[in-house]
Amino acid sequence: MANNSTTVVVGMSGGVDSSVTALLLKQQGYNVIGMFMVNWEEEDSPDGCPAARDFADVVRVCEQIDIPYYSVNFAREYRDHVFTHFLAELQAGYTPNPDILCNREIKFKLLLQKALDLGAQYLATGHYSRIQARQLLKARDSNKDQSYFLYTLRTTILDNVLFPLGDLEKTEVRTYARRYGLATSEKKDSTGICFIGERDFRTFLSTHIHYRPGNFEDLNGKVIGQHLGVAYYTLGQRKGLQIGGPGEAWFVVGKDRDRNVVYITQGADHPALYASSLTATEISWVAEEPPGPLPYRCQAKVRYRQADQDCTILRIEGDRLYVHFDKPQRAITPRQSIVFYQNDLCLGGAMIDTVEK
Repeated sequence: MANNSTTVVVGMSGGVDSSVTALLLKQQGYNVIGMFMVNWEEEDSPDGCPAARDFADVVRVCEQIDIPYYSVNFAREYRDHVFTHFLAELQAGYTPNPDILCNREIKFKLLLQKALDLGAQYLATGHYSRIQARQLLKARDSNKDQSYFLYTLRTTILDNVLFPLGDLEKTEVRTYARRYGLATSEKKDSTGICFIGERDFRTFLSTHIHYRPGNFEDLNGKVIGQHLGVAYYTLGQRKGLQIGGPGEAWFVVGKDRDRNVVYITQGADHPALYASSLTATEISWVAEEPPGPLPYRCQAKVRYRQADQDCTILRIEGDRLYVHFDKPQRAITPRQSIVFYQNDLCLGGAMIDTVEK
């Protein structure tokens, strides 16, 4: 049990996970403060992120468990440091992951600093991950583990962070919320990118990026059909291509922004979808240094929810590392993150740059 002089700010989203986080910490004896972040404002899009409704849920939960609450507006910072980057990556033909950038630049930077400014010792969130001995570990619930999105958090940040849900199964969290009658106990989990909300991805992007249609081509350069714009497609994608005809389904295997071409081929297991090696940049180690002498054997995943894959970090040259997988990996995507593990221990990660067959 914590003593009541230890203050924790809980980043509350209006969902069941952050609600249970706040309740657990209150019951453990912490002095808990709820903090709601406004990261997106768009007056002409009432169907976007329902910030007002989410904050109302935060208020209801905080009043239920008798803790103070605040709202902080980071919309300008989010637009400058996350959304602008998101658009730039799309315009360059990549498939960005804004959640990782949001964690690094907003939640565990601005929100953490706000918590410390209030005199709190910790910032807690409803992420499914664990912290032990200044190390970042996977959550007990492997289906909900979010360490992939947290690899940029270094030990100096983890010192002031709590993840109370890391040792719980998602079903336990729901059950706990129902037992105490929390207002969010039956609320559906949010999915996707916050600033897009429930809207169609293409419709949203069309208001921010003007893309021109181009050709789908096979690997021999034959035109197969027309695409709507290179930003709308990612490697390995099958759905949404709207290409019929005989034979197996078509899959995206590459993009050429300069030619405005999306390359496709037939077959879910076509060799063009697979690669064994990659290079990555923007390296971030949780312990702030590489995990051991190179070459280094570990596991990695190149997308969220992928099973850990055995690999070797061959070498690091400046801000570029070289990785080889024991088995070819499907649809390795530039500008997505590769995250490294040693069993449950999250070592860190980097941004995929080039892919080598």
